[in-house]
Amino acid sequence: MVEAAKGKYAIGAFNVTDLIQLEGVVDAAVELKSPVIIQTSVKPSKFLGTDVLVSIFRTIASSAPVPICLHLDHCTEVAYCKKCADAGYTNIMIDASKQPYENNISQTREVAQYCHEAGNISVEGELGTVGGVEDQIKVAEDEAQLANPEQAVRFVKETGVDIFAPAIGTAHGVYKTKSPKIDFERLGKINQLLNVGGVKTPLVVHGGTGLPEEYIKKLIEMGGAKFNVSTELKHTLIDATYDYISTNRDEYEPGKVDVAVRDSIRKAVGHWMQMLGSVGKA
Repeated sequence: MVEAAKGKYAIGAFNVTDLIQLEGVVDAAVELKSPVIIQTSVKPSKFLGTDVLVSIFRTIASSAPVPICLHLDHCTEVAYCKKCADAGYTNIMIDASKQPYENNISQTREVAQYCHEAGNISVEGELGTVGGVEDQIKVAEDEAQLANPEQAVRFVKETGVDIFAPAIGTAHGVYKTKSPKIDFERLGKINQLLNVGGVKTPLVVHGGTGLPEEYIKKLIEMGGAKFNVSTELKHTLIDATYDYISTNRDEYEPGKVDVAVRDSIRKAVGHWMQMLGSVGKA
């Protein structure tokens, strides 16, 4: 991600819930020669099992001619962060952002130290509130819920995180307006303070689904080097499954449904890679 930040492009981090989605994401990365981050939220990670997910990831990544990471997204449990690090995840996000500030620092530091001692495992931390679509405008307008630039510098220094996700008004889910309120200048200020003299701590943009392309370009310009995309892939999975079954109601071949889903995921992810400027960067 350091190279992405230096090169003024971003790497897509795509949340998957099964093997078919994972294959679709990797297919897009290979086709477009783009680095990519595979993410799993805690629920699918626990449901499928850490060992299963890591085994699938290693099998697919080992034969792919592009850089691929396996990232644990928004984990609020220190113990589970450590479990996933031990299992073979290459990147861990400890999300203690809902904790009091000092607790956020201590929990994030604990995970960062553990992962760094365990091996070459990078850690992401978060400061501020990344809400849902229901309260996106409210959060975006509330100074107390957004990441304070000066506080962000202290947070990164005291926790030792490798990448940092500041709350700037983005939201999880699908935005209810075509012009969501995003604090671009806040991201730029944080980037300026953290990375003066060269990129040391790449910044993460959460809540990528539904952001207008001009917003994406501006966020990259302001320092966003990793973009999280989750909701769009969930919708793509469900919609592609529904569309195929609806038009082929007399068929009972699950493999054909899987192909339809994988191809739809590949196209959606490919579009994101084009917007993020990561095509040909592998």
